[in-house]
Amino acid sequence: MPLSIRDIQAPIAAEMETFEHKFRQFMKSEVMLLDQIMNYIVRRKGKQLRPMFVFLTAGVCGTVTESTHRGAALIELLHTATLVHDDVVDDSNYRRGFFSINALWKNKIAVLVGDYLLSRGLLLSVDNGDYDLLKIVSKAVREISEGELLQIEKARRLDITEAVYYEIIRQKTASLISACCAVGARSVDASAEMIETARMFGEKVGIAFQIKDDLFDYGEEEVGKPLGIDIKEKKMTLPLIYALNNAKWVEKRRMINIVKNESENPKRVAEVIDFVKKSGGIQYATTIMTRYVDEAKALLFTLPDSRYRTSLEQLVQYTIERSK
Repeated sequence: MPLSIRDIQAPIAAEMETFEHKFRQFMKSEVMLLDQIMNYIVRRKGKQLRPMFVFLTAGVCGTVTESTHRGAALIELLHTATLVHDDVVDDSNYRRGFFSINALWKNKIAVLVGDYLLSRGLLLSVDNGDYDLLKIVSKAVREISEGELLQIEKARRLDITEAVYYEIIRQKTASLISACCAVGARSVDASAEMIETARMFGEKVGIAFQIKDDLFDYGEEEVGKPLGIDIKEKKMTLPLIYALNNAKWVEKRRMINIVKNESENPKRVAEVIDFVKKSGGIQYATTIMTRYVDEAKALLFTLPDSRYRTSLEQLVQYTIERSK
């Protein structure tokens, strides 16, 4: 039976409880409308994987400090800001099965809320002199933006290669998990070498995490993500890239045409999903995902052995075994 998040969290249960209280305080505002929206966001928090990566890495490299709590809050604030803005960009009405901020309060308010969250994160770091942490997280936010724009550019032309795909997911997803681990290590004054190991570990976990997410597009599980949504949004993910690279020219052209011009048609999307499955795209992506997990664990095992390290290893396994 797979471990639950609660089991994995055991070594940092007290820290996570304290963090939740502190994070609510960081989110407070004297503007009634803003405070109402902040409460809505806090009540609908996800699994909190990012703070877990921060606290567990800090535990592996030293002893959790107030700086660790601020680093975890900084990442959550900036990450939440990017999600609120993403929902506006994507015109999305739902986030984790709940109404998005823009769906309930319209785009103008959603953009301002994202800006507020961003400024709260920046001030939290500046007011406490956490400039090293701010530099790590700001770089991740920049990379997330670049990755999104690179994906949009490639979606228009559908000419993405496997190498470009890895660069997109490194920037879009892996950069933030990488930042979580680097922030955790930096917050406990770990050595430069240890911080770099933690950063690289997080990057590899992040890439594996995104490949798993891409595989959901072809599965039958109820994951809060509609089947074929990546195809509908013209996102070229690893299973599809592999299938196209190994298809005959005529079939490749037909599949690209469907993605480009008929992605709103459920029957046509089902054709693409079937094509990817028959071409071995799922098996190939799963193999690559497993390779990144193995590389991440190899880096993790160079860090000191502890219950925190065991939980980090379990968290890595959880990210690729999750069903949503």
